[in-house]
Amino acid sequence: MSELATLEKKGEVSIITLNDGKANVFSYPMLETIQNILSDIPKDKGSVIITGRDGMFSGGFDLKTFSSGDVDLIKNMSALGFKTLFDLYTFPRPIIAAISGHAVALGIFVVCCCDYRIGINGEFVVQANEVRNNMDIPTPIMEIAASRVDKQHIYRALFHGDPYKMNDAVSAGWIDEVVNHEDLMKRAMEKAEDLATLGHPMYQKTKEVFQASIVEKIKATLPKPSDNPNFVSV
Repeated sequence: MSELATLEKKGEVSIITLNDGKANVFSYPMLETIQNILSDIPKDKGSVIITGRDGMFSGGFDLKTFSSGDVDLIKNMSALGFKTLFDLYTFPRPIIAAISGHAVALGIFVVCCCDYRIGINGEFVVQANEVRNNMDIPTPIMEIAASRVDKQHIYRALFHGDPYKMNDAVSAGWIDEVVNHEDLMKRAMEKAEDLATLGHPMYQKTKEVFQASIVEKIKATLPKPSDNPNFVSV
């Protein structure tokens, strides 16, 4: 398995760690690796933690791919990125985001897909910076983000692309709590072990009821890959 992301299992908890040595961008290879990891995680028991390297959860999509001019690769990366968001958002077991540093663009939207989100104290920011970079926020991402962000912060967080420090991100709805850096994984494990005890399929069914209208909108607008025979659509 590629070292762009790794899987470790501790009891009933599966830990996904993103680490490309840089900004943890969601390139096509990174997204393929995450998809492979998700296929190895139980869907009927346990829980999941997703985290990044120290100081960086993720900087979002791979901008080098967008600027490469390779239209097919751009389409496939985008399609697989949206599918990965959907798979995380609808995952039948609880996912905890251990936000190890900056979470920007697709990085913060991955955080929004998680069932519980823990940030760290420090000069780290979460930001949906698409509009500030002359990009729009497509329906699949907007639906997921708007379901988590506090309504009073929708304009600032999504339309205006304001950056939020971790402590401010709690009241905005981006994350659920903030801990000291050295306590991040300990707290994430505590939460993951607790949520792993939630019954199956009761948790999944409850989640499906709540997400039903959002999932319907997302499925109707998910982009399709251009020519990848190995890509499995939702």
